[in-house]
Amino acid sequence: MPSTSKSSVKKRILSGVQPSGIQHLGNYFGAMKGHVELQQSGMESFIFIADLHSLTTVRDQKKLKDMVINLALDYLAIGLDPDKTVFFRQSDIPEHAELTWVLNCVTPVSMLEQAHAYKDAVTKGSKDATAGLFDYPVLMAVDILIYKPDIVPVGKDQKQHVEIARDIAGKFNRIYGDVFKLPEPMIHELRGFVVGTDGVNKMSKSYGNVINMFADEKVIKKQVMGIVTDSTPVEAPKNPDMDTVFKLYSLFAVEDEKKSLANKYIAGGFGYGDAKKLLLEKMLEHFKPFRDERERLCQNLDFVKDILKTGAQKAREFASATKAEVWEKVGLNI
Repeated sequence: MPSTSKSSVKKRILSGVQPSGIQHLGNYFGAMKGHVELQQSGMESFIFIADLHSLTTVRDQKKLKDMVINLALDYLAIGLDPDKTVFFRQSDIPEHAELTWVLNCVTPVSMLEQAHAYKDAVTKGSKDATAGLFDYPVLMAVDILIYKPDIVPVGKDQKQHVEIARDIAGKFNRIYGDVFKLPEPMIHELRGFVVGTDGVNKMSKSYGNVINMFADEKVIKKQVMGIVTDSTPVEAPKNPDMDTVFKLYSLFAVEDEKKSLANKYIAGGFGYGDAKKLLLEKMLEHFKPFRDERERLCQNLDFVKDILKTGAQKAREFASATKAEVWEKVGLNI
């Protein structure tokens, strides 16, 4: 029989991604690339598409379906391997919604009132601050806790959600007995912030400062050439560390390439237009195999849907086992 010692049990890592339209460099370097790299970590990897969360803002059924499929296409195109990662759609696992009610019943209202998304909506005077937005952190806690992961990769702005999940899990365990593992957030300092084409803000669709890696090449070129730069003349030396084009180029380039470009900036006689052309070339080279794979997958969407269904079947084995434990603890399994 295989050993059941703790040392022989793989650690589990989990992350969810909300479908929100066309993905951009900020999404890729901030989360997606890292998610794919986790396949080589030796840990059990779970990645899910958080479509239930999208209902707080999306009320168009075709738009939501398209966003889910496009996000699945993007992940598969950049190398997510369904044989190495349990890849699934949140709404295919009914236990997420079922356990949310149970955890609602141990979650203090005061905790939810301090959640960033709800506080921001209230501060901005939103007339559409729904119960779903208010309860968002509990569903997110279930998304995490139901699979008992050891690690949850997040950006700095998402750390609070893992902390809330830990608090809710701790309270449930104290009331009913141990069921939930308290996961640890994994935060990468450089992940989560990719400067936008405006040179000021984080790359985000809400700022309109994105570069979409799977857009038409003409669109990508327009976005790259539209990067905001200062008015330093072509012939004058420039500081690469202060330039948005150089920062974005550095995401793709190896050290020697970065040094070479930095020297051109410092020497002068090298314009921002020249730098943008190098960035465009480097981007298209990097994403070409991914773009080709995505185009291939687009020709067989049934295959993509089957991958999500198979992933959901694997995920539900874990989710249903956790539900059974919870039902036993709280007395719902008469």
